[in-house]
Parts: sequence; C-alpha cells; structure tokens
Amino acid sequence: MSRPYWSRTRPAWCRSRCSVELMADIVDAATRSRMMSGIRGKDTKPEFLVRRGLHARGFRFRLHGSKLPGRPDLVLPKYSAAVLVHGCFWHAHGCSLTKIPKTRPDFWRQKLEGNQARDARQLAELNDMGWRTLVIWECALRGPQDMLSFTLESAASWLRSYEASTEIARSDWTTTTAAL
Repeated sequence: MSRPYWSRTRPAWCRSRCSVELMADIVDAATRSRMMSGIRGKDTKPEFLVRRGLHARGFRFRLHGSKLPGRPDLVLPKYSAAVLVHGCFWHAHGCSLTKIPKTRPDFWRQKLEGNQARDARQLAELNDMGWRTLVIWECALRGPQDMLSFTLESAASWLRSYEASTEIARSDWTTTTAAL
C-alpha cells in the first residue's frame, strides 16, 4: 500500500506536521537572494508591536541584551525576564505561517532544524542563568486587533506573575475565544 499523496510530497522531517506546507518559488535565484538579504534580524514589525504594547502598559526594558545568550529582543531585569519575538518561518513554529520553500528543501530543513536547536539551547542557557523567558510567536501578533490586545495582556500578566517560562501563540487566542 502506498503512502498518501501529501506524505510523498513533503520532506521526511515534516510529514508528521499537517500544518507545514511546501511553497513554490515564484522568482529567480538572484531576486530571491536580494530579497532574503533584506530580511532584518532585529527591529522587526512584530518586535515593534510588542515593544509599543508593553511600554504602553508601563513596562520598561532594554533592547537586544548583548550579554545574554541569544540576545533576547527585550530584557526586563526588574522581572528577571527575557522576551523573544520569534518569526514563525525562521523558527519553524509549525503554524499556518510556516511554509517550507520547494527550492532546496534539504537546505531549508537543515537551516530551520538548526535554528530550533539553537533556540532550545539559548532558552536553556537563559533559564540556567536565572532568567524567565517568554517567547511570543509572530502568528500571535498578526490578525484582529483583539488578538494583539490579548497577546500583549497575556505578556503583561505573565511578567507580573513571576511564573515560569512560557510561549504565546495564535492557538492561545483561538482557545480562549472558543471558550467564551
């Protein structure tokens, strides 16, 4: 018996993830290279949304803590907390925003798996140093205004609570709104 079509068309590493899809590249290699080189690693739109929202809620923070592993996007020493805003594609979240390019899928598989391993290592190092970590996924910041408000309120309440490290993703918002 042969495998289902969707299983044969996906790389082995993502066959178990139903939400990860392959996408075709619609531009030539030189254009794609130029586009990819313009992608920023800090001061991104999702990061600005989190900064603006937490600042409006009274939190003060430092940016890109250079003395901490992984250079967290926001560092709040008063709360012993580091906030990381992760892009769903670059950190292979597995949500609807994660699509593996069809061009050079083996390269992208290795790249994204390496990113995930590095993220896990850096979060462990931060926790070992006594920092609490909050990972806010890009998908939690994209969508209706009430979803953004929910994400920022969740982040603010987590900071005030001194709970252990956690993540906020779009699924948190959909679970909460479904319960209402």
